[in-house]
Amino acid sequence: MAEVVRTYTIKDDGGTETVKIADEVVTVIAAYAATEVKGVACIAGGISNSMVPRKGIKSLSRGVKVNVEDGQIGVDLAVCLDYGCSIPEVGAAIQEKVKTAIENMTGMKVIGVNVKVADIAAPED
Repeated sequence: MAEVVRTYTIKDDGGTETVKIADEVVTVIAAYAATEVKGVACIAGGISNSMVPRKGIKSLSRGVKVNVEDGQIGVDLAVCLDYGCSIPEVGAAIQEKVKTAIENMTGMKVIGVNVKVADIAAPED
């Protein structure tokens, strides 16, 4: 059975011009934005944006769930943080970075970004 890809219309002029995006696109935007925040080691599952060239962009989004309803987006993501960082500060930075990235790239409103700290990365020796 083929996987169903949900799409969302982000522009429709009522005529011949429409722009649609797949939900996977929103998921990848959220994952990539989160990994750009200082203190984030990776998205849950051990994938960081430095691994994208080897593993592929879709693998980056494994720890991210996106819910789109009536043109509004809710995001849940699980992250692994660097040891020693401030969890509240990094969590707030993730929320802001993900919200801004999705809204700027899609034009859709983000109503919430929930961050779950799933792991802490061991300090490098």
